[in-house]
Amino acid sequence: MNIILFGPPGAGKGTQAALLQEKYSLPHLSTGDIFRDAIKNETLVGLKAKSFIDNGELVPDEVVVEIVAEALEDVKYQSGCIFDGFPRTVYQSESLDSILVNKGQTPCKVIALTVPEDELVRRVLSRGQGRTDDTKEGIKNRLSVYHNETTPVLEHYNDKGMAEVINGTGTIEEIFDRITSALS
Repeated sequence: MNIILFGPPGAGKGTQAALLQEKYSLPHLSTGDIFRDAIKNETLVGLKAKSFIDNGELVPDEVVVEIVAEALEDVKYQSGCIFDGFPRTVYQSESLDSILVNKGQTPCKVIALTVPEDELVRRVLSRGQGRTDDTKEGIKNRLSVYHNETTPVLEHYNDKGMAEVINGTGTIEEIFDRITSALS
């Protein structure tokens, strides 16, 4: 089973991914983690990504897809995983669809967490991760980028009947219950 967790910064994807990982015994595939590993291990694709990051540029879709495809070769993902932070563009979505089909898998569900903007800002500011753009203005900018660039991803999966929009407010347990209900 493959689950794609989808939502803006502060929606609770990481928190819910940990709970889903435990419940379904699926590994969590975080693009941030696999980027760091590929760069640390100096893989060819990791070095490509690093060159963009070092120049303050976004890593192009093709390189992101290449890193994810490389990671998915790991045997731990043979029965599926929980995607967090990927896909973020329609190109990445279509690429993931192809990768999974070639592996004999398909995404089971796309879980889109929705949370009001003021709550997202509050959550991000309260978690204290120390990103340089963890300011009210920086968060609003990230939310704007999210809505402009990733909303089409939700439409892509919604058109395929694979997306479930979940209210991401309430207690962690309430949100988790909504997600597991949507998955069953």
